[in-house]
Amino acid sequence: MTNSNLNEVERKRKELILYLRSMGINPFGEKFITLYTNKELKERFDKYGNEETEAKGRVIAIRGHGKASFVVVRDFSSDIQLYFRFDNLGEEKYKFFKKVVDVGDIIGVKGTLFKTHTEEITVEVKDFILLSKSIRLLPEKWHGLKDSEIRYRKRYLDLIASREVLDLFVKRSEIVDAIRTFLKNKGFLEVETPMLQSVAGGAVAKPFTTYYNALDQDMYLRIAPELYLKRLIIGGFEKVFELNRNFRNEGISTKHNPEFTMMEVYWAYAEYKEMMTLTEELIYATAKEAMGKENIQFKGDDINLSPPFSRVSFTEVFKKYTDVDVDELRDTERAKKVLETLKIKMNKPLTFGNVINEIFDKRVETHFVQPTFVYDYPLEISPLAKRKNNDPHTVERFELFIGGMEIANAFSELNDPIDQYERFKDQLEAKDEGGEETHMMDTDYIEAMEYGLPPTGGLGIGIDRLIMLLTGKESIREVILFPQLKTKTDEEEKE
Repeated sequence: MTNSNLNEVERKRKELILYLRSMGINPFGEKFITLYTNKELKERFDKYGNEETEAKGRVIAIRGHGKASFVVVRDFSSDIQLYFRFDNLGEEKYKFFKKVVDVGDIIGVKGTLFKTHTEEITVEVKDFILLSKSIRLLPEKWHGLKDSEIRYRKRYLDLIASREVLDLFVKRSEIVDAIRTFLKNKGFLEVETPMLQSVAGGAVAKPFTTYYNALDQDMYLRIAPELYLKRLIIGGFEKVFELNRNFRNEGISTKHNPEFTMMEVYWAYAEYKEMMTLTEELIYATAKEAMGKENIQFKGDDINLSPPFSRVSFTEVFKKYTDVDVDELRDTERAKKVLETLKIKMNKPLTFGNVINEIFDKRVETHFVQPTFVYDYPLEISPLAKRKNNDPHTVERFELFIGGMEIANAFSELNDPIDQYERFKDQLEAKDEGGEETHMMDTDYIEAMEYGLPPTGGLGIGIDRLIMLLTGKESIREVILFPQLKTKTDEEEKE
């Protein structure tokens, strides 16, 4: 770090570090472990009154009046006020405090709890130690950054500046805990499968590619854990889930981040109807446990998460909201006219699957504000789902939509290895025609299926989107601690 990118105040703080070191004082001090958090100290005062104690945290405000100063420090739990007084600290120590402690520094103090005349629970400081000297100035409006670019790029500043943001990510953790607890209580076992895969499978998406020097081969960051989880079902597990990261080389939007958290669940001997029930029970239980309610607000809409959720077929709602029968779009010329009428531009090959996916995304799913299961999808957009017995062009699949966005995707898993092989071949043909988001051939998975995959229900839930929904946030970047952003050049950083 050079002085050239510091302002005058920050340069003086850096010089102060040199001064402290010259005095034999470490500006980046030793450990300081307290018995109680700031929140617990305030709670204890009501029970125990004035007692000797210790407190710590980042200085977020200083008000000085001659020989007395009030300081507010923040730890993970809460803010607490400190009272520095010349008469308690002595001349030397008080002058040292006035000279070296700035907003942004992290300090530890020893003192006595008391209440001010305004009823503010406060620590009357008898001694203090500098634990970490801050060089950079905190944002002027430390109570909340307004520039979303800074908030996402420098999330640590966002967390310092806003208790609300910090609490949001605490809530995220609580939501994830509630999901795990629900599934474990239902008898599901949490497992881990590879993030680095030799075949990118389990979803229709473009992967991130890397190269493994030791093996001398291309590898892929996983787009889904599905095929490995189903290998576990083949191996004898009956109820498993994984909650971890997926990576898809796609655009960034309010609903998409290339690195995202997905949960997948597999239940041997079940089918998609059981997965529907499991899904609505899980979302309801999670909302009740983590949020304390089943009614939420999202984008100004009141949404009720109490089961049962609405259920409608894919062909029914497609026709309702587009005035087009799905099968009409198998004809390329007809598909072009429909896209033109609906004012939808396609950047992908005009395959039947691509066309109905694009139309559904742009003109259908946004209508589902209240929880709605859309079920029985066309085969062409579901390469891993089981066909319906009475309709070979339709599969036993559903997606759950809430607040106008997809939250979950599930199906009765295809367990016929011969059918699976043919579908993988069809995907390869689509790839030859220019489709980047097609499923690779996974011969090892086909071999595993040949040993026998029992009838199985599978479910995937986008955790980031579910957290958006439950916390009322309209952008996925708000609920991811470090969302992906384009790296700035040195010149752009200076601007």
